[in-house]
Amino acid sequence: MSRVGKHPVTIPTGVDAALNGQAVTVKGKLGQLSLDVRNDVSIEQKDGTLVVQPTNQDRYTLAQWATTRALLASMVKGVSEGFKKEMELRGVGYKAAVQGKDLVMSLGFSHEIRFPIPENITIQTPTATEVVVTGADKQRVGQVAANIRSYRPPEPYKGKGIRYKGEFIAMKEGKKK
Repeated sequence: MSRVGKHPVTIPTGVDAALNGQAVTVKGKLGQLSLDVRNDVSIEQKDGTLVVQPTNQDRYTLAQWATTRALLASMVKGVSEGFKKEMELRGVGYKAAVQGKDLVMSLGFSHEIRFPIPENITIQTPTATEVVVTGADKQRVGQVAANIRSYRPPEPYKGKGIRYKGEFIAMKEGKKK
């Protein structure tokens, strides 16, 4: 029995959820998200909550039950509160700034890198070495942050690169003479 799937998803005030067959649409102050649910699970809206139930008891269906419930909870949280990934740039001369609809980064290459900001994603640079990615869709926020990080991932000898805030990088010892 799933411990995740059996808990209902509560819908806070200011968030509207609409069921249309196997499609769920959630609207809130930060946007609108939708999800097409597989036929293995059924969704009901009761007393300000979304209840997910499996259609049968095989192993795959129970896994989809918990996954669907987690996706719905992420959607509700995304349109009400939003998601945020904070990143920091470490290295001499490494800096980032938002110019128009692009994130412009100087990462030690001979040229600066221009990253176009996708729709429904907000990128801010509170300081020259911090980048904050925010949005309503948890998967897109994480993917955009991973794409930015991929330009210069942290290296283990000096620790230079783009890392998530609070991320620990195990440092290696250099060559010995």
